[in-house]
Amino acid sequence: MADLRADQLQSKDFWIVIALMVIVPIAGELNFHPFDNVFRVSFGTPIFFFSLLFFRKISPVVMGLLVGTSVSAFRVLLDWMVSADFSLAVSLTERYPTFFYYFTYALLFYLMRVNRFQHPLLIGCFGITIEITSSLIELMLFHLFVLGTAVTIGALNKIIIIAVFRSFFVLAFINMMKLYELRLKESQTRRENENMLMHLSNLYVESVYLKKTLQNAETITKESYNLYRNMIDFKKDQGLPIENWGKKALRIAGEVHEIKKDNQRIFAGLSRLISSESLPEYMNVHELAYIIVRINQKYAALLGKKIEFVSQIRGEHPNYHIYLMLSFINNLVANAVEAIENTGTITVSIDKEENWIECKVIDDGPGVPSKYKHLIFKPGFTSKYGEDGTPSTGIGLSYIKEMSEELGGEVTLQTSGKGCIFIIRLPILCLAEKG
Repeated sequence: MADLRADQLQSKDFWIVIALMVIVPIAGELNFHPFDNVFRVSFGTPIFFFSLLFFRKISPVVMGLLVGTSVSAFRVLLDWMVSADFSLAVSLTERYPTFFYYFTYALLFYLMRVNRFQHPLLIGCFGITIEITSSLIELMLFHLFVLGTAVTIGALNKIIIIAVFRSFFVLAFINMMKLYELRLKESQTRRENENMLMHLSNLYVESVYLKKTLQNAETITKESYNLYRNMIDFKKDQGLPIENWGKKALRIAGEVHEIKKDNQRIFAGLSRLISSESLPEYMNVHELAYIIVRINQKYAALLGKKIEFVSQIRGEHPNYHIYLMLSFINNLVANAVEAIENTGTITVSIDKEENWIECKVIDDGPGVPSKYKHLIFKPGFTSKYGEDGTPSTGIGLSYIKEMSEELGGEVTLQTSGKGCIFIIRLPILCLAEKG
């Protein structure tokens, strides 16, 4: 597998170099002459500099040799195509300094280890130095063997101006790419955190039920053991032998105790999982509403429904406990998504009224039949069935009711015409970040 991956990388690098051997010569012909017919500013050098910075796994020296050869050969080919009295010797004499320009550029890039540095200004200074040196070598060769003259101070000044322009043009482009990559990573991290928050919120709900089960198991264990003790005392008082059903009561107590210990281990694991994630425990209400809307937009799209989501937040809110808020509101919004048949609107409204927070989830779905209104919060009750006829668990609304009452709040259902309005009122003290 490692050899195959290495072969794939080598093949990819090969085609990258081939592409550069085609692109750089063509880009070099897209040029202008800001000073005279000797100095040309083209896109060939910026593309080459960018390639040296971006394709770090390819040897700069090899890239300089191949690209320099291809640029020189391409210009000789152009001379042959456009010149009526083409001379190969003359064309090679005029074009071979270009080869030394690209080769020197790549060699200096390699010797200075430019790719070790990350600071844009430092890379820009290296680029300017390399550009000036390479241009000087190219110009000296051109003046010496073609023009037969020396390089002047004025020519050097022009080289410096062009070097600054081209090097920082490349840096600006690279910084734009890095900024785009950072935004992509930020967006991806935000989506991952949203999904993680929803998973942890669901785990939080399960841990609440598991904790309740632990309490029930503890109660049953005590009752079973007390029943066994009462049986023993009763038999002793009556002078009767202890029968098997007394021992069965003791065995039941022991088995329930084992169930309790298993549940305790599961509860401890869930608690560690929830607390170990490097995510904040409290969040701004606007961000919470945004997460709920985004997650349920995806859920609605998954179900093939076109639902418009509206969030309304009024009042100055503190940061709220993420998992409690998500487990309350998201449960209601997901129910509303499931209730709407094809198209509709769901409004999430969060208001602050003195020491209370009031959350409303309003939908324009079919609503709840009047015969079910008194059953809607009962554990196990459901009116939702899967495509195969399997009923829903029916614990979502009962969880919301039980938890809101445990926190000193309430949840109510209002119906008026089409749709439902679920209202949760909770004391802010039980949800807000302390301090």
